[in-house]
This record gives sequence, structure tokens and C-alpha cells, in this order.
Amino acid sequence: MSLLIVALAYILCHGMTTFAVTPVQAQILPETTVFASLVYLPHGVRVLATWVYGWKAIPALIAGAIVSDLIFTPTEIRDYLQPALVESILIGALSAWAAFELLRLAGRDLYAGGRSRLNWTALVLVGAIASVLNSIGQTIVYSGLIGLEEILGVLLTYAVGDLMGLVVCMVVLMFVFRWMRLLGRDGAS
Repeated sequence: MSLLIVALAYILCHGMTTFAVTPVQAQILPETTVFASLVYLPHGVRVLATWVYGWKAIPALIAGAIVSDLIFTPTEIRDYLQPALVESILIGALSAWAAFELLRLAGRDLYAGGRSRLNWTALVLVGAIASVLNSIGQTIVYSGLIGLEEILGVLLTYAVGDLMGLVVCMVVLMFVFRWMRLLGRDGAS
């Protein structure tokens, strides 16, 4: 059930990105908008789900990405990206897990339930590493579709967009948790 919630959260965040971020970004950076978002909210879901569930989050993230692409990506764009779409989904789903594992191998187990307590700064670090891994992987996957002059812009858009998506998700969650605590206090009195 909890992994279904991960997939649904991914789909919801992808939809919010599609309807709120993409139209604005398409006016500013039309060349990169097909490939990457300046505020990609599903990256926050990737990092937070992997923080809680570890590698077990990967199938839910893949399912969420597939359903999101089917629902929100226009057919002509999906057809354009099709040769590399599966690889793109896999890289996105694996990026947060790879970042957590790299840090774990370096002696910093940052998974929930690990030795460390919740540390938002550490999650941003994981998200930044995952963002870099994802942006490099996505740029390689789509290199045959991206013009040479656009590669750096797409790479930076992926990196910034993933990190901004994580930060936005974390800020929203902080407000949700605070609201839930306040409701709990009011209900207890």
C-alpha cells in the first residue's frame, strides 16, 4: 500500500509540474523544456521515497514515471523521445538510490532508520548528488536528440530542476507536518 502511495505521489507531482511549471518554462527555455524541467517535483518523491524505503522504492518510482508519461506527455513528444524513454525512466528511478548508496559506501548511512536522525540538509545533499547523477545520465541518454549547442543547457536544467523540485517538496512537507502537529494538539485539548 505504501509503495502505491509513492507511485501516486510521483504521478501527482508530475502532473503539477506539467500544468504549473512547464507552460511558464516553455516561454523562457523552449529548447530544453522537452527534456527537463526547472522545478521537477517528482525528484522530491524519488529522494524522499528512497530515503524511507531504500531500493524497494524503485519499482514504485518506475511505475509512477511510466503512468505519468502516459497521462501527461503529449503523444508527439513521447514519440520523439521514445527510443530513449525506457532508459530515461530507469536512470531517474535509480538516481536517488545511487546517491544514498554512494554516501553509505563513504560511511554516511542517511536512509531513514539508519544511524542518523532526520536531517533535511543531508537529504538536500543526497538530492543534489542524485540530481547530478540523473542530469548526466539523462543528457547521455538523450544526447542523440539534443543538439550539441543545447547539451550544457539541458544538463544544467536537469540538475537545477531536480534540486529545486526536492526543495519545494521538502518545504511543502514541513508545512504539512507542522499543520498535522497543530491539528493533533488542538484535537488533544
